[in-house]
Amino acid sequence: MLIPKYPPPDTVPASATTTPGVTAPALAKSAPAPVAPALNRPTIQLTPGSALALAAGGGAVVLVVGAVLVSLLLAVAITGISVAVVAVVLRLLIKDLHNHR
Repeated sequence: MLIPKYPPPDTVPASATTTPGVTAPALAKSAPAPVAPALNRPTIQLTPGSALALAAGGGAVVLVVGAVLVSLLLAVAITGISVAVVAVVLRLLIKDLHNHR
């Protein structure tokens, strides 16, 4: 099931190999390379209902990802503000300790 299917290797006749005495017109007379047959793959046809469902699903994914990113940005902003407030409070406490000596 998961084994890849490789196309058959190109088979070149032994006479078409490059030799010092062979010129380009001699190579042109050799048999053409085999062409791989076109694969029969099913095409995907979207009905209006499935296109609408696909668009709604895509919109829902965009909204969820946007909400997650905004909440992460808000968490970073709140953390930054709280660290700044703690730094100011610690600076005032250290300054107050030095003034009372």
